[in-house]
Amino acid sequence: MTRTSWTQIKDEIADDIRFRRLVAGDQLPTEPQLAQRFSAGRHSVRKALEALAREGKVSIEQGRGTFVEAAPRLTYQVGKRTRLRRNLIPQGVTVSSELISAARVTAPLRVSKALLLDPDAPVLESRRITLANDLPVAFGTMYHCAERFPEFVERRDVLGSTTEAYRSYGIEDYLRQQTTIHSRSATQDEAKTLKQHIDVPVLVVNAVDATPDGTPISCSRVIWSAARVTFTMEQSDG
Repeated sequence: MTRTSWTQIKDEIADDIRFRRLVAGDQLPTEPQLAQRFSAGRHSVRKALEALAREGKVSIEQGRGTFVEAAPRLTYQVGKRTRLRRNLIPQGVTVSSELISAARVTAPLRVSKALLLDPDAPVLESRRITLANDLPVAFGTMYHCAERFPEFVERRDVLGSTTEAYRSYGIEDYLRQQTTIHSRSATQDEAKTLKQHIDVPVLVVNAVDATPDGTPISCSRVIWSAARVTFTMEQSDG
């Protein structure tokens, strides 16, 4: 009997997902079961599953099995007024975020420069993870001047959004002053946090937000799963 190649296995499982014979959250059969179905060796099955994981179609979870990826691919528009919830909620996903940690720290050099603070100025460092339909799509760190925004982390959690937290300080509007994006390989910890295959790259987004008069108010670095987001750039009038 001729054994099925790993590429054929990959394509057939991908078709099962595309034609909704397998839907988001479904658990795939075990490797021995797939090997029997395709008359293939377990090495070929494993190679096919890893290729599907790199494409973001399945998620391989150690000790649990392989699941059809349940996180939708999101479109995130970067422009003058970049807002997380305004970007994602209209796409039909439930957006939530969880605070990982918060602390008052001495500003790293890149942060003090971005926020136009004195060297070694105190800043509030908050780390959050963003979820879409309860699956992680991004996590990162945001910095605010501790003297200008005391208790910012607490206010943001109570009020439910960064925009509302700024409003409590009298800031009715703010703009994206700078955005840089680059891709790289995920670290083990990043892949674990995002619940993605180690071979799926991440997108690193560095940003500075400012009031309309150009005064910087926040500096952030966010790690996004490249399998779960597409960035689009808003065309500027100027």
